[in-house]
Amino acid sequence: MFHVKHRVIIIGSGPAGYTAAIYLGRAGFNPLLITGALAPGGQLVNTTEVENFPGFPEGIMGPDLMDRMKEQAKRFGAEFLADDVVSVEVLPAQGGDKPLYRLTTSDGEQFDTAAVIVATGSNVRKLGVPGEEELSGHGVSYCATCDGFFFRNKPIVVVGGGDSAFEEALFLTRFGSSVTLIHRRDTFRASQIMVDRAKANPKLTLVTNTIVTAIESGTDSPASADAAQSETAGSNAVSPVANALGGGLLANHAGLLAGLSKQPPKHVTGVTLRNTVTGEESNLDCAAVFVAIGHTPATDFAADLVERDDDGYILVDGGSTRTSALGVFAAGDCVDRTYRQAISAAGMGCRAALDAQAYLE
Repeated sequence: MFHVKHRVIIIGSGPAGYTAAIYLGRAGFNPLLITGALAPGGQLVNTTEVENFPGFPEGIMGPDLMDRMKEQAKRFGAEFLADDVVSVEVLPAQGGDKPLYRLTTSDGEQFDTAAVIVATGSNVRKLGVPGEEELSGHGVSYCATCDGFFFRNKPIVVVGGGDSAFEEALFLTRFGSSVTLIHRRDTFRASQIMVDRAKANPKLTLVTNTIVTAIESGTDSPASADAAQSETAGSNAVSPVANALGGGLLANHAGLLAGLSKQPPKHVTGVTLRNTVTGEESNLDCAAVFVAIGHTPATDFAADLVERDDDGYILVDGGSTRTSALGVFAAGDCVDRTYRQAISAAGMGCRAALDAQAYLE
């Protein structure tokens, strides 16, 4: 006999997971949200100022937004476990034709449930070059929509060769004084129409057979430190110190962080390039590097549970969040390879909750 304490369990947090928890909690389902062991809240806990989430005209810190969503879900009875799900097992149906599922966490705990929502998101692929990690949030970004505004009238570099890279580069021409797209091969994976648009844009330069081998940095003078700190406030990651403190503690360490902000911050000043054909090295000045070489959905644990595409994104039925497994739903960036925005993930989390509610009722 199986013991089901939670009729629905949400795997992963972030906007999709927390929104699903809000809706299911408010409907009286007492959901359990297994948030992940290291960074509950998804990619937004590594984001500073979020300016495009509706309802916050002055912007909001990414960790603060996730804390608010979590508190809202908690208010409606959601429970939370900071752990990772390593496997999901299908159990025999009990008194009907609907299966149960057993989730096993990295700590060895097991939970049985009637419905599962997968909201594990995706991870950006990184270059892995010197300067990338330490300058993340100080000129290195993985989201043009999030951060392009902060580099008005400054030279920008985009790395990648697919449609996403070209979309980011074209979008960034609205802000940068120039945009240089760098690709390691002599042909692009992007569609021809995207390449043609890029070639027709006078602010965009395409550089092929070239890789970035390092991202260079400089330091502002103390007099300009505050201005530079404000300028990069919307980037894709908080400083290592702030990240170590954790999103939920940011408000309690405002004084410390204010003191740290007075230190002259490092920022991107250029990139080191190497031609893959000739081996020749060169330098290119820029104020920002946008990395657009793809995302990896965090769905390996569900490989034997639901159907996925060749890149690992979970497949859903039409406009719903239903997967190929009865009673398993998916939402957010583990499904969405196109938009990857907090607001679209939240909307999909709402849909997943409503789909799961209809299934359980």
